[in-house]
Amino acid sequence: MMQSKVVTFPSTEAKRKNQLQTTDYDRAEQLFIQLLETEDLDKKLAAQLVSASEFEKVLNTAIEIAYTEASGDDSAHRFLQRILYRINRLKLFWYDDLRRYTNERSLYLRKVRDQIEEAWQQWEAAQLDVKAYQEIEDITEALRDRFAADVDPPISADGLFYRDRVTEKGYRLLVAIASLDGLVEASQLSRTLGGVGNEVHAVLTRLLIEEYGGGRFARKHSSHFTTMLEELGMQTEPEAYFDLVPWQLLAIINHSFLLTERKRYFLRYIGGLLYGELSVPAAFRPYQAAGERLGLSAAAMSYWNLHIKVDELHGQWMLDDVALPLVAQYPADAWELLFGYDQQRFFSDRAGTAIAQAVRQAEQS
Repeated sequence: MMQSKVVTFPSTEAKRKNQLQTTDYDRAEQLFIQLLETEDLDKKLAAQLVSASEFEKVLNTAIEIAYTEASGDDSAHRFLQRILYRINRLKLFWYDDLRRYTNERSLYLRKVRDQIEEAWQQWEAAQLDVKAYQEIEDITEALRDRFAADVDPPISADGLFYRDRVTEKGYRLLVAIASLDGLVEASQLSRTLGGVGNEVHAVLTRLLIEEYGGGRFARKHSSHFTTMLEELGMQTEPEAYFDLVPWQLLAIINHSFLLTERKRYFLRYIGGLLYGELSVPAAFRPYQAAGERLGLSAAAMSYWNLHIKVDELHGQWMLDDVALPLVAQYPADAWELLFGYDQQRFFSDRAGTAIAQAVRQAEQS
C-alpha cells in the first residue's frame, strides 16, 4: 500500500526564467493578475488610473512568437493559455471571495480573450484541412468509422509506460496534472444545457447528471478524484497544482470554454465531446493498472474504475442519440461534428504526449 504523505514537486520557476531572455512572461502574468483583481478595471483603465501597457507588450510578443513563427515557443504558448484560463475560469463559480468576480464582464478582459483566441484558433485550425471536411459526403459513416477505431485502440507506448513502469513519483505527478480538470469535471457541459428541450438536450442533461453523481456530492465524479488525492496525501483544493499543467492541457480546457460559449460552434463541441467520452476508457485503463500495481485502495481507484465502466456507454449515447440526430437536423453543417471530433483527438494526443514527457522527466530527475 502506498504511504500517505505530503508531496511536493520541483519548482518550474527557475527553469522558466532560464528560458526567458527578452520577455518576462512570469512578470507579465503577475501584472495581469493585478489587473484582473482591480475593482472597476474598465473605468480605471479609461481614466488612466492603472496601466496595462507593459502586460500588452508581452501579450503581443507572445502571440507573434506562438502563432506566427515556425518554431513556436512553449513559454509563449504556456503564457497565453494561462492568461486565457484565468479569464475563462470566471465563467464558473468557485465558492470563494465574491470580489474575485468583480471584472467577470469586463470589456477589457473580453478584448484580451478575443485577441488571443482569434490568433490561437486560426493557428489550431491550420493543423487540419478544414476544407476537406466540407467535402465528406457520408458524415454518418465517417462518425461510425471513427467510433469503431477509437473506442478500443491498441495500447500506446505511453500507455505501456504507465501500465508497466511508472513509479509512485511519476504517478503522483500524473494525478497532480489531471486534478486541474478532474476536480471540476464536466463543468463546461453544463453551459450548453439552456434552451429548448428535445431528445438531444435530454441525453446531454442525463450525461451531466451522471457526471454530477445524480445530485449526491459523494457520488460526483470529482469527489472520486478527491478521494484518490487524499489517499496519496496530496492537496485536494482545485487548481492546487496549476503551475504543473502543460499548456497543451490548458488548451483543451480553454477550447471547451470557447466552444460552449459560442452556440454557433455547438456541433464542433458535440463532436469533441463524442471523442472525449468514447476514448476515456482506453485512456484510463493504463492509469488504473498503474494504481493497482502501486497498491492504491479500491476507493482511491474509483475515479478510474467509474469512468472505464460508464464512459463507453456514454460514448454510445453521444453517437446514437446526440451526434447522429444532429447530422440529420443539420445536414449542411454536419461536417463540423467531424471537425470537432478530429480536433479534440488531436488536442488530446498532443496533451497526452506532453504529460507523459513531464512524467518521464520527473522520474529521471
